[in-house]
Amino acid sequence: MGLFQSIFGKIRLGKPTAGFWTTLDGYTPTFTSWGGELYESEIVRAVVNATATHISKLSVTVQGSANPKLQTRLRQGPNEWQTWGQFLYRLSTILDMQNTAFIVPVLNEFGETTGMFPVLPSGCEVVQYGGAPWLRYTFRTGQKAAIEMSRCGIMTKFQYKSDIFGENNRALTPTMELVNLQNQGISEAVKNGATFRFAAKMNNFSSDADLAKERQRFSKENLQGEGGGVLLFPSTYTDIKQLESKPYVVPTEEMQRIRTSVFDYFGMNEEVLQNKAYGDAWSAFYEGRIEAFSVQFSDVATKMLFTERERAAGSLLMATANRLQYMSTNEKINYAKEMGDRGFVMIDEIREVFNLPPLPGEMGKRLPIRGEYYLIGTDGSVVKKGEETKNGTQDH
Repeated sequence: MGLFQSIFGKIRLGKPTAGFWTTLDGYTPTFTSWGGELYESEIVRAVVNATATHISKLSVTVQGSANPKLQTRLRQGPNEWQTWGQFLYRLSTILDMQNTAFIVPVLNEFGETTGMFPVLPSGCEVVQYGGAPWLRYTFRTGQKAAIEMSRCGIMTKFQYKSDIFGENNRALTPTMELVNLQNQGISEAVKNGATFRFAAKMNNFSSDADLAKERQRFSKENLQGEGGGVLLFPSTYTDIKQLESKPYVVPTEEMQRIRTSVFDYFGMNEEVLQNKAYGDAWSAFYEGRIEAFSVQFSDVATKMLFTERERAAGSLLMATANRLQYMSTNEKINYAKEMGDRGFVMIDEIREVFNLPPLPGEMGKRLPIRGEYYLIGTDGSVVKKGEETKNGTQDH
């Protein structure tokens, strides 16, 4: 049994659909994957990979008491084929390439949700069945499947015309054409730089046939043989000159402008792309790209996995990241000194910032406070830290 049957095999439509589900403006919502092949561009692939790599580091947690069996499965992974890192990486890549990413539920033999999977259909239509909207997917293999819209998750970017789906990436087409022309120009410059061309005047040839024979003879003896690359011109050649080709190469400033256009479109910069970002630079990238993805994914996944009543009771799925790990060493030390000495964070939380494992037992679950700090009691008395028991003071 293939992956398609594993995911969609347990979903059945009892009757044909009752027609398309229309939105507020009467528009029939349909999604078609864009064939611009952005992922074939080196710079685009590098940008998308960098974003997806950092997103794959998000920590996915499930909270609440609803559906404990599902929560247990999700803590182990999104499905039986992927880890959370692989799931998030692929979801981020699809979202950047299509501006619309679909998450479908994985069902067991009883129709219960046991996980979720990111799919990449070639097309999707919102159809109406039983008074409710369904998503009908069409894949490149020609296979089709339909699932209730309420059980699916849809993440979008650049959402404008459609009430359901995001726009395509055709706005980036002019920039990608410049990238292609730039690469072709560099390739031609390298080829022309390795080519030697000459022009010469040939004397004592009275017919075009004699001229053609001499051209063939010269090319065969000087350019196709193994003579060491030495060109020998007989006395019939005069005014011999080497032709120097000067191909157009895109200026450095223009090349950087093209790269900047791609970075602006995807919210990327050189520091993150080359793994040089930390501190404030990393925080800016996190808040602009990673956090926006994690918030939308958390909301979408929570809504598709839990009912309205379960969500109201506090059940949710959340994707988070520890931004403190991306601070510089000096910033980490200052954080530990300022926050740890005053009892704002526990020992294990400080150790996590330095990528250190928790202390055994309950040793790391304590709040370190420097001895010269004093506590103010509820009655206004001042007690030095560590002297509460000695002075008999219990309530502060």
